[in-house]
Parts: sequence; C-alpha cells; structure tokens
Amino acid sequence: MADLLNIGLSGLTVNKTSLTVTGHNITNVNTPGYSRQDTVQATRIPQFSGSGYIGSGAQTVEIRRLASEFLFNQLRNSTSLNSDLTAYRGQIEQIDSLLANTQTGVTPGLQKFFAALQTASEDPANIPARQLLLSEAEGLAKRFNTIYDQIAKQNETLNTQLGDQVDQVNRLAAAIGRYNDAIAIAKSNGSEPNDLLDAREETVRQLSQLIGVQVVEQDDATLNIFVGSGQPLVVGNSSATLSAVPGLADPSRFDILFTSGASVQNVTPLLSGGEMGGLLKFRSDVLDNTFNSLGRLALAISNEVNTQLGQGLDLRGQAGADLFKDINDAQAASLRVIVPPGNTGDIGGVLNITDTTQLTTSDYELAIEAGQYQLRRLSDSQVLQTGAVGTLPTTLNFDGASLVVSGTTFNNGDRLTIQPTRRGATEITRVLDQSDQLALAGAAKAVATLNNRGTGKIGQPDLASGPSPIDPAALSAQFGAGITLSYNAAAVPPTLTGALPAGVTLSYISPLATGLTPGQSNQLRLQMTNGSGTYNFDFTLSGVPQQGDSFTLSFNASGVSNNSNALKLVALQSKATIGVTVPGTTGVSFTDGYGDLVERVGTLTSQARIDNEASAIVLKQAKDNRDSLSGVSLDEEAAKLIQFQQYYQASAQIIQTARSLFDTLISTFR
Repeated sequence: MADLLNIGLSGLTVNKTSLTVTGHNITNVNTPGYSRQDTVQATRIPQFSGSGYIGSGAQTVEIRRLASEFLFNQLRNSTSLNSDLTAYRGQIEQIDSLLANTQTGVTPGLQKFFAALQTASEDPANIPARQLLLSEAEGLAKRFNTIYDQIAKQNETLNTQLGDQVDQVNRLAAAIGRYNDAIAIAKSNGSEPNDLLDAREETVRQLSQLIGVQVVEQDDATLNIFVGSGQPLVVGNSSATLSAVPGLADPSRFDILFTSGASVQNVTPLLSGGEMGGLLKFRSDVLDNTFNSLGRLALAISNEVNTQLGQGLDLRGQAGADLFKDINDAQAASLRVIVPPGNTGDIGGVLNITDTTQLTTSDYELAIEAGQYQLRRLSDSQVLQTGAVGTLPTTLNFDGASLVVSGTTFNNGDRLTIQPTRRGATEITRVLDQSDQLALAGAAKAVATLNNRGTGKIGQPDLASGPSPIDPAALSAQFGAGITLSYNAAAVPPTLTGALPAGVTLSYISPLATGLTPGQSNQLRLQMTNGSGTYNFDFTLSGVPQQGDSFTLSFNASGVSNNSNALKLVALQSKATIGVTVPGTTGVSFTDGYGDLVERVGTLTSQARIDNEASAIVLKQAKDNRDSLSGVSLDEEAAKLIQFQQYYQASAQIIQTARSLFDTLISTFR
C-alpha cells in the first residue's frame, strides 16, 4: 500500500508543478520577452522485487525554458536594423518636406527674383520695378535663412536625442551586468533562472533598439556585449559607459565617447545600427551635405549677383553696389574655421571664398602630425597639400577657397576644421536698400553715325571681363568724348580704323581674327587697360557698311541708356555657376543646383521608406519565428491546464485507492 501511495503522491507533486508552470505561462502572456516554460518529468528509480523491477512513480527533473539563441540573435539583429531605418527615415522625411515645399523651398524664391529682374530689365529706369527687385531679393535671402534655421534646429534636436539615447544605453548596459551576476550565481548553485534569462534577453533586445550590438555567451551563461568595432560595453557584471559631448572638430555636432576605466575613445564613426546608428548615418549622409549644398548655392547667388552688379552703372552713374552681403565679410570668414579646444599651439586662420564656381560641398581639415602639415578634403579623404611644418605657407588655396593661416606655434596634434559653405545659407542677407543704386545699365554704349550710307549696325558693348566693381572715373577718362571707329573697305579684309587712346586696343574675334566679313555678324573686342585694371568690351558689327561709315563707343555716363547689365543679371538664371570644375561636368545653374539637392534628398527619402518597410517585414518574421517557439498560446495553455488537472485528479484517485485497500486490509484483522 505504501508503494501505491507514494506513486500517487509523486503524481500529485509532478502535476501540481505542471499546473503551476502552466499558470505562470498564462499570467505572463503579455510580459515582454517572456519565454514559455514546460516541465520535463521522468520515472523514479524502480524498486527490485522477486518478480522484477516495480516502478515507484514520477518526478520533475527540469522546468525547461523554450528558447533558441539563434532566434533571439535574429530578433536582435532585425530590431537593430528596423530601428536604424526608422530613425533615419523620420529625420530625412523632415528635410525632404522642408526642401520640396513650395512655401519654404528656394526654387519659388529664385523664380520670383529672376522674374523681378526681367521686369526691371524691360524698363531700367522704373523705380517701382527696381523696388520689387529689392523685395524679392529680401524674400530669397529669408528663404535660405529659414531653411538653415530649421535644419539647425533639427541638428540640435538630433544632439538631444543622442544624449537621451546614450543615457538609456548606459542604464541598460548596467542592468545587463547585474543580470549577468545574478544568473552566474544561480547557475553555480545548480538552478536554471528562467525568468532572469528572459529579463536579460529582453534588456538586450531593448539595447539593440538603441545601438547595434554583438552578443557573445560565456561558459558561465553570462553575456558579453560589444558595440562599434568591438568595444566591450558589458563584460560579466561590469559595464562601460557612453557619453554624448560637443565634438572637438565641430561643437555643433555631438560626438559619442566610449569610456572604459581610464580609456576614452571617440566611437562616433564606428557606431551603426539601432536608433543611434540611424541618427548618425542621417547626419553624415544627409544633414551635413544639405547644410553645405544650401550654403554653396547661397554663396554662389550672392557672389555672382554682386559681381555682375559691380560691372554696371546705377541711376547715379556710379558703379553698382552689392545687393547681398559680401561673402567674405570678416565675421563670415572667421566663422568658417574652427579651432578645436584640444590644440596646444596657437594655430588659427580665416577662410575667404575666391571662386564660388569651384566650391564643393565638403568640409576640410588642416592637421599637424609628425612634423608635417596636411590639408585634407573630408568627403573623399583626398590630401590636397602637405609638407613640413616649417614650410607651411601663410595662405593655402584650394577648391575655390583661400585659407589665411595665423599663429606661430604649430604642435603635433593641432588641427583646424574648415567649413567653406556650412553657414552660407544663414549669412546671405540683402544689404542694398536704395533702388536707384541697382546697376542695371552697362558701362559703355555704342552708336552709329546718323549719316552713315551703309546698313552696318553696331551692338551694345558687353563687358566680358573686368574688375568688379568697375572704376567709372577711370573709364570715363579713357573713353573721353568717345572712341570713333571708321569702316575701311579698301583693306583686305575690311577693318575699323580710328585714333585709340593710350591703353586701348581693338581686336577681331570672329569670324575672322584679322578683319571684318561684310554681311555677317562680326565680333570685336575693345580692350582698355588703366589704373583700375583691364576691361574687355565685346561688341558686334553686322550688315554691310560703306567706306567711311563710322561708329562711336563711349562711356555710359547717365547710366540709363541701356539695360545690358540687367540682361546679364537675368542670364545668370540659366548660367552654369555651380560645380563648374567638378570632373565630368560643366556645372549647373542656380535652379538646377537646388533641384539636384532636392532630387538627391527625395531619392534617399524614397529609398529609406522602401528599406524601412522591408525591415519591418523582416522584423515581424523574426518575431513570429521567436513566438512560434517561445511565445505563450492561451489556447494551448488552457488545454494543458485541463490535462494536468485531470492528471492531478487521477493521481488523487490512486491515493484514494491505496487508502481503500489499506482500510480493507486493516478491517480483516478486526
């Protein structure tokens, strides 16, 4: 009877445990990261009798956690990738919306500005048309300023997010270390800490949402967590820390530092995956390029418009004043060079823009290492100039910019961060407020003598090249009362002759370089050299002049006789003025330059959406795979609950039978 009773008791114990585990599964059906458990039972050691071995019941040998490290690793990787792409997509969609929006984008502002220029060119003396041009210039500048401000705020928000994420990473890493310690102790005592393992795995999964991790399991069941290129974030029960601090190269961009003991390492370029990886990728691939592309466009517009205005005359007969702020304003030039606080020498500098058509969208670095200086373009890591520190020139010219180096002590490790175009979009400002100072007229004019007998026509002189601003006094003095040229039909080929002032030469450009071709449009050049520089005035002579016909070129003293400079300003809309020196291209116009930026960001945004949606599908599959093994099914657990309840009742019935038999046996002796 005792054996039957013990067998029944073992059944009660085993099934009670199974019921408890099943109930535990049911109550944790919504617990994040919980892995369902089940019991593993086996027979007790049988007892030998004369007729053989007789079973002694059952026992629970293990409460098994249904989990797969392979599926967990798959889920972590999918989570990290999806979080990366989600964070990247969320940021880039903001940029895409800002650039492409008709209310905030630059393209509508450019169209309105050049439309106002076209209107003003049709009637150069019209004051309301000139005032409209000033207003549209103001509106264009503010569009650039607004976009820059919005992107700068997005950069600040990104810095804040990185700081918050770093705090979460440190908290989770410390928690994993504590779990490692508790699990190792439990394992050493021969226990299987299923719930602790689940809690740790969920913590690692949450960590993978923030940053890409590599997980290595140790013999004592602890997990070592690595980030970046193998930096140990968690080893056993100890954890390193991350910190987000203003970057040395650019304080406006936070760097991520990895601190382990006394060792501190900048791991910003090494991190990938998770929300942090997505934000850092967005910053390096999109945000920086957008800052610089907008800045380059703003600098090009300011410089090209100001330069062209400087080659014309305003209604006062003076050289044109700048419409936009000088791109080499002293403050702007100084802000383009960042001196890291870690420098031990006094190296510094200012950066002037020398040619906006040659500007790139890259930042640069001047570094002092091992007694050598090295100027490097950061976008492609190409070394532009290098040499011994002692030979470092005071001026370094590169990619349309000129760095004026200051200081006397250049130590190893010193460096300068150079950002030629970063602030261009916030610095563009309309500075001209007097509409009559808009130089819409050309500096020279040409007329045919009224009593000419032929059909020769002379075109208005075009200042093909010359200083900006021009020197009206020097030109007026050199032109004098006018330079009269007479047609000489006797020469072969025919030519224009006349008394040329000192410093003035006349040359033929096309179709012949030695004279004129009657009946065709001939291009000629009047070159004037004086104290202010060399001026090349190109003009045309067409038709068929007669012997002695004359034409006079003179200084446009009144500044209202033509609109030639206004037409050249209008032509800037389609002129290739950006990226002219980029290999394989001939440059693009203002509108196309901005369009390229919008198209690039739009393409990246579209790709980000596709990648993000694909990663969401992969993540769902990984979750489903994990849940198929580790997830709790209420239907299945309910069935088990009934099953184990019945088993429990059956075991109780065995005990009842043993008792009945025992009572029968006892009653025979009464």
